[in-house]
Amino acid sequence: MSDEKVLLQANHIKKYFQGRGKNVVKAVDDVSFTLKKGETLGLVGESGCGKSTLGRTLLRLLEPTEGEILYNGQDLSKLSVKEMRLMRQHMQMVFQNPYSSLNPRMTVLESVRAPLDIFHIGSSDERFEKCREMLKYVGFEEYQIYRYPHEFSGGQRQRIVIARALISSPDFIVCDEPVSALDVSVRAQVLNLMREINEQRGVAYLFISHDLSVVKHVSDRIAVMYLGNMVELAECEELYRNPKHPYTQALLSSIPIPDPDVKIERIPLEGDLPSPMNPPSGCRFHTRCRFATERCKTERPAFGYDENGHGVACHLCEQKG
Repeated sequence: MSDEKVLLQANHIKKYFQGRGKNVVKAVDDVSFTLKKGETLGLVGESGCGKSTLGRTLLRLLEPTEGEILYNGQDLSKLSVKEMRLMRQHMQMVFQNPYSSLNPRMTVLESVRAPLDIFHIGSSDERFEKCREMLKYVGFEEYQIYRYPHEFSGGQRQRIVIARALISSPDFIVCDEPVSALDVSVRAQVLNLMREINEQRGVAYLFISHDLSVVKHVSDRIAVMYLGNMVELAECEELYRNPKHPYTQALLSSIPIPDPDVKIERIPLEGDLPSPMNPPSGCRFHTRCRFATERCKTERPAFGYDENGHGVACHLCEQKG
């Protein structure tokens, strides 16, 4: 991948939290990937695998314990607080709960306008006009922009949050479960809006979700995380057609099929997700993997790519290759 196409590059990112006593929670442990300009990278995995922590760390809402975050070739970890604040004009986030993301005492107009005020973009009249146009773009009439968040549905509130994220013309948005709290019909409308924004404005997304059917609808590539590690990364169609890691295979087998006549082999995941405070040795998935060997228990598999750019961290795949 040429450097001209790379927007963000994460190199060996680690994020640890201090627990009780000497215990350390390894929420994100040595994750590396690249994100191209205008690309949507889906990030999936069970709750507690480190997806949201990784997204926040990339934006330096959480400071990385180790690793390098390059944004357009610039190392974000070396920026001062003031420099990082200016950088946030180009990097935004859409959180899971739209109601808690909005100040209940601010009107829709005030919430969407806030980034323009913070970054001193345009005059007062220009800011108002830009907000009006943006809110119209995401489906609001002008009379609605003076209302408060509690006067809108969940889907409408999420549209407000998306408008606020877009108003400073960012190149990159981290979307942390942006539709999980919405009804199915509203979810489709918000997803279609996000795809439209991606196509028309060239905004790159890191789309975090536990719902593989949703991720397939919006993603160009998909990364799979398990207990702080990235275990697989591939083009969307390639991943669904040819999942290599046993964990990915189990996740895909759990997707509901609406046709009762279609039979699919379900691969149950036995046991609970281990604690990131005391992760298993070797491959972290070996305690739940039906193919685990003695090597898996002692040796951590390296993350490697095949000739098609399909990346996986699994000893079983090494043997097949």
